Order: sequence, then C-alpha cells, then structure tokens
Amino acid sequence: MSNCDSCASNKSCNQKGKGCNKIECKYGKFKKIIGIISGKGGVGKSTVTGIMAVKLAKAGYKVGVLDGDITGPSMPRILGISNKRNLIVQKEGSEEVKFIPAETELGIKVMSLNLMIESEDQPVIWRGPVINNVLNQMYVDAEWGELDYLLIDMPPGTGDVALTVMQGIPLDGMVIVSTPQDMVSMIVKKVVIMAQKLNVNILGVVENMSYIKCEKCGEKIRVFSKKSAEEQAKYLNLPLLSEMPIDLDLVENLENGTAEKYICDKKDYDELISKVCK
Repeated sequence: MSNCDSCASNKSCNQKGKGCNKIECKYGKFKKIIGIISGKGGVGKSTVTGIMAVKLAKAGYKVGVLDGDITGPSMPRILGISNKRNLIVQKEGSEEVKFIPAETELGIKVMSLNLMIESEDQPVIWRGPVINNVLNQMYVDAEWGELDYLLIDMPPGTGDVALTVMQGIPLDGMVIVSTPQDMVSMIVKKVVIMAQKLNVNILGVVENMSYIKCEKCGEKIRVFSKKSAEEQAKYLNLPLLSEMPIDLDLVENLENGTAEKYICDKKDYDELISKVCK
C-alpha cells in the first residue's frame, strides 16, 4: 500500500492518515500520473498517448509510458523501439527482481509486455487476475527513477484493467479519446461515468480522426460526422482538449518507426500538451 509522502496524489488526496488502497512504486517517483483511455478500440488512444509522451519530452519533461493494454500492447511500435527489450535484473543482495524500462531517442522510458515476449505478434492468453497482477508488477517493480509525467496507456472500456488502474494507481487525471461518431460517443460516455463514480479527475476529451485537411486549400473536411468536436465534447460534458486530423504522414512514420521525430516537429499537436499541462 502507498506511503502518503511518496504518493503522486499526496497534495490532492483527502484520505491522508486514513489509509488507502493505492499501490506504491518501489523504484520511481512521479510528479503526475495521467491515464489515457477510450470506450472502444481503434480510435487512436495509443497514438494519442505517444503524441503526448513525445511532446512532453520535447518540452523538457522527464516522461515514462506504462503500456497498460496488456493483451494489445502497441507503444513500442508507436515510439519506434520494437527492437529493444525491457530487462529483468536481480536486486543486489536480494531474491527480488526489477524491470529496466527501454528508452526512446528522446529518453522516454517505456514498459510494455511486447518488450518482454519473444515475438510481438504472439498473443497473451490470460484471464483478468493474471493480467492485473502483471500490470501491477510492471508499475511497481520498474526502475522508473524520478519522472515529471508517467502516462498509462489503458485498454479500452470499463473492464478489469481500467478498474485496477483507477482504483489502485494514484492518478492525477485522465484523458479520454474519442472519434466523431454518435455510437463511439455513447460508449465513451460509459468510461466517463465510470471515472466519475470512482472519483477520478478527467482532464478532458481528445477527438481523434476529426477531419481531413485539404492539401490545396486547407479546408477541414469532416468524413465521419457533420457534428463539430465541440458538440461531441458537450455531449460528454467534458472540456475539449484537441481535435486531431487523419494524418497519413503520421501513419507512414508509424509504419517506418520514425514517428517520434515526426511528432516532435509537428506543431499541430502542441495544443493538446498546452492544455494538459495547465
């Protein structure tokens, strides 16, 4: 259980001295822990996590990413480090082991199950309790060091892992990722209500794949819905952090393993970080 002095939420916590069920990280201290979640898969949640991590690192912050989507980990691909590994080392003078995160060119520390298994396309066929234990161990036993931001890329929906993160890890806030479709917004609303019931602070919503920008005139062409991002955010009753376009150049860089540099130089993503860091 967490020690109040080392807990990321110690400044805002109303349970000091009463005991809590937050998990304490053994080898790391975080100024802020932010979860990124969506209601459905395929909306670009992990991509948004990667964009946030790169932009924060470029701004001079020390950043870590915990790939909490245990059965569908994608952060190594997004950050271009699929060829690296999370090392497991024995703690000196003890039988305990700890994990050494892999690092990107910008120094972003990453823990992901895909950096521990033999082949990235091999499935993890585990039940909920095992998945939760692995996630907890990747958080608790990793040598994160002192970070300004730990970003947790969560699996979509309101299942076991989402519940584990919201209840067990001292989150300072969550970013919700959606796309401009009423069906998606309806399911995202379930995640919003879940977070509110668990007293988790929601920073706002990112509308991904919001539009395509015409290369000739710069016009924003909305391909999934005529509703604006502001209307979708209003339905969720959340602040709009950013509306992100369908970006084929980003897709190409993701496929080539060069997305970190591309995101670093892309000014279109600066708005998101300026609002998250308020």
